[in-house]
Amino acid sequence: MKIFTSDITRQADNYTIENEPISSLSLMERAASRATDKILKLYFDKINFAVFAGPGNNGGDGLVIARLLAEKSLNVSVYFVKFTDKVSGDFKVNLERLKSLKEVPFFVLDDIEKFPCIKKNTLIIDAVFGSGLSRLLSGLPEETVKKINELPNEVVSVDIPSGLFGENNPNEKRTIIRANHTITFQYPSLSFLFPENEQYVGDFHTIDIGIHEDFIKKTNTPFYYVHKEDVKIKKRKKFSHKGNYGHALLIAGSYGKAGAQIFSAKAAHRTGVGLLTAVVPSLNYLILQISSPETMLYINENKKNISDLPSLEKFNAIATGPGIGFAGETKKMLKILLETYDKPVVFDADAITILSENKNWLKSVPAESIFTPHPKEFERLVGKSKNNFDEMQKQIEFSERYNVFVVLKGAHTAITTPEGKVYFNSTGNPGMATGGSGDVLTGIILSFLSQKYTPFEAALYGVYIHGLAGDFAAEQKGQYPLIASDIVNFLPDALKSTE
Repeated sequence: MKIFTSDITRQADNYTIENEPISSLSLMERAASRATDKILKLYFDKINFAVFAGPGNNGGDGLVIARLLAEKSLNVSVYFVKFTDKVSGDFKVNLERLKSLKEVPFFVLDDIEKFPCIKKNTLIIDAVFGSGLSRLLSGLPEETVKKINELPNEVVSVDIPSGLFGENNPNEKRTIIRANHTITFQYPSLSFLFPENEQYVGDFHTIDIGIHEDFIKKTNTPFYYVHKEDVKIKKRKKFSHKGNYGHALLIAGSYGKAGAQIFSAKAAHRTGVGLLTAVVPSLNYLILQISSPETMLYINENKKNISDLPSLEKFNAIATGPGIGFAGETKKMLKILLETYDKPVVFDADAITILSENKNWLKSVPAESIFTPHPKEFERLVGKSKNNFDEMQKQIEFSERYNVFVVLKGAHTAITTPEGKVYFNSTGNPGMATGGSGDVLTGIILSFLSQKYTPFEAALYGVYIHGLAGDFAAEQKGQYPLIASDIVNFLPDALKSTE
């Protein structure tokens, strides 16, 4: 799914109006009608609603929603946040339609002293500002948002929480509606996918309002939201054998951190690698041999750390980093890997930290390698960021500069490409915030890379499948008790669901 900026979203609306063709008023009716349906699904037990509407088209959406709720015999009050005498044409028409329903109380809120007393069992619908907002709130709108945020009521924002920008917010303090749910049209706003905005967006729901397909297809964007249809797992041929699915090398683990290697190895096997060899310090070999008997071992003489490697020519793909630690001999091993292997490598965890301490080594990283840092590891690579938008820009720049893919882990894990594109993941849940989860992801990506998926496919599919397995695990076990082994165990379900 493409993600468009606020400016392009307006162009999309205009193109749809001209080429469907449909009037702007009818498009608003369609969007608001589908938003109303979603609100009633989310809050099927609510009968009292308070709609706060601004003077623009977002307010027009709110007026339509209020009318449609009233037509279902629900109790609706509308509060027009009047900070200007100007209103949009569609707002004006929908205001007349609403007023024809005499049972809907309509109040003009032109002074904060007139802010209403809202009963606790009332759902607030925020339709004051849409995604086109380009400046911080002040005056009456700011005071209104503050008042709403002080209430204990649940809030649903239409299009975007009022005060939030579609792409990014300035770093200084701002006033933004804190919604429990946001109902957005056709595609999410970019700002929904940044961790710092979770407190405003809540859970977002994207509804199809029939934006013209021709516009979506022909309009370019660097931003994407990954769904099931984007993941195309290859079907296996009848006469294939293990050699067709690659021989991968896993360089992970150290004394006391054998688990990192076990999670990666099991995940690689569960996602179809043909052969897997793991490099292990001698004290770990028995643990891995028992835990993952499918894995072949290259056993180091070094008891606690990985210090030497097998001949690398026979391996289709290599991953390194989970649990390897920071011993001097391990750092030397990583440098040798960079100097002797020219195919894409998956760099995770401790390997990324070592590279961040030796940034001159980055020029030796093989083209189209895949980095899988969590936010702190990424910060070590590129420095501190002002906000999540700035962090994304640094991620893009790193991918472009070093010709690599960066998988920045978290909710809506972001994958940047050497071409400067960003793909946000749609699977996963907070239960996956547990030790070993990232090691599982490393094994999955290694497996796909070994099976001759492109580095882009390995990263994109790996992240999606990893999150989906976590979702299946959470559905069965709940989020709190979820552990990394559960993600591995549900990989078969995740893969099967993509067939």
